[in-house]
Amino acid sequence: MRILFDQGTPVPLRRHLVDHGVDTAAENGWSDLDNGDLIEMTERRGYEILVTTDQNLRYQQNFNDRSLSVVVLLSTAWPDIQLRTEENRATIDEIRPGEFREVSI
Repeated sequence: MRILFDQGTPVPLRRHLVDHGVDTAAENGWSDLDNGDLIEMTERRGYEILVTTDQNLRYQQNFNDRSLSVVVLLSTAWPDIQLRTEENRATIDEIRPGEFREVSI
């Protein structure tokens, strides 16, 4: 699957998702996009999953009728996220199109 990491998503997580293509918003030059534009660009460019640490995203954006899946990591701290890499990978592997999931850290 094609995955986009939003700002705040620890880039080292990428090493644990070797079965997927992972890019970051910064690599794509999308660091300055607001959430609505980021979601639109992410879908338009063929990404299937957005991984973010923005816990308010669900309440700020309408995800009805979207094919983009969203995984929200409930921490920005890499040491904490690293302890849950198996859970993060499983969530990403199992998520369905248009689904929104949070991963407790």
